[in-house]
Amino acid sequence: MKAVLLEGFGGLEVLKVGEAEKPSPAAGQVLIKVVATSINRPDLVQRAGKYPPPPGDSTILGLEVAGTIAELGAGVEGWKVGDRVLTLVGGGGYAEYAVAYASHLMPIPESMSFEEAACVCESYITAFLNVFMIGGLKDGESAIFHGGGGGVNTAALQLAKALTPKSALVVTAHPSKIDRVRELGANLVIDYTTTPDFAELVLDWTGNNTKKKGVDVILDHVGAKYLAPNMAALGYAGRLVIIGVISGIKAELNLALMMVKRQQIIGSVLRSRPVVDKAAIVAEFTKTALPKFADRSIVPIIEKVFSIDEVVEAHRMMEEDRHFGKIVLKIGEG
Repeated sequence: MKAVLLEGFGGLEVLKVGEAEKPSPAAGQVLIKVVATSINRPDLVQRAGKYPPPPGDSTILGLEVAGTIAELGAGVEGWKVGDRVLTLVGGGGYAEYAVAYASHLMPIPESMSFEEAACVCESYITAFLNVFMIGGLKDGESAIFHGGGGGVNTAALQLAKALTPKSALVVTAHPSKIDRVRELGANLVIDYTTTPDFAELVLDWTGNNTKKKGVDVILDHVGAKYLAPNMAALGYAGRLVIIGVISGIKAELNLALMMVKRQQIIGSVLRSRPVVDKAAIVAEFTKTALPKFADRSIVPIIEKVFSIDEVVEAHRMMEEDRHFGKIVLKIGEG
């Protein structure tokens, strides 16, 4: 089968399109004929040799796929060959065929294209898990989402507008993306290039526009650099959910203030979770969020669709942060 292969680890030069062995589904798995996948930031980290797949998963890049079921593994029920599905995968998305656990599958709504469906699992499930299932954002509460314009950030913003429409939403963004973030419904957008210490601005804004000073939930992928301003901007009983550490892994923490304000700091990952845990997350997402895609309340934002042969350009676009929303890689025909 055709696939994107890595010739070692490093920059764009290690990405090559070639032939790989077609996988076979084990018990409880299905084989998917991939129509589309998407480029995610962890793909770039894996390409650099710093994010290996979980044991037993494919070493081919790609964390989500949309396509049709080509083969059922032993014991799989409730699905049939030809079904249109979207799913998380531990690896293997950049290929004509990929295996996935049947318990991780979701049906593609009739209203969605394969390209749109390829955007859902990694970004929207990550946002749903961390903002709602872990962060516990409730309607009428407030939140900060860092990095406006990225896949997870736009997903979090769209989900919050659809699921908790009365929530007050603060987004930090690059100046080139501020207008588009505001159009998505953010109540306050902060230019992180000019206001790296955003806490005072957030406290003033929440004090004037919400019921209390400080936000209830923060979704953060920045890490060490933002720990202090995050904790300062977090209100009483606030929840900081950390899903990335691009600025570093070590920072000082004022434990006394955290205790007085009854704040929580929660670390979270998705890819390395046990199969059964992912199944539970997918089930909750299918029940709560997928209907919003079906009725087009949420429409995935696609910056550009590349062919598999243009994978280098797709990675270059993400590296240079020239995208808003998702970058899709078209693999085959549906």
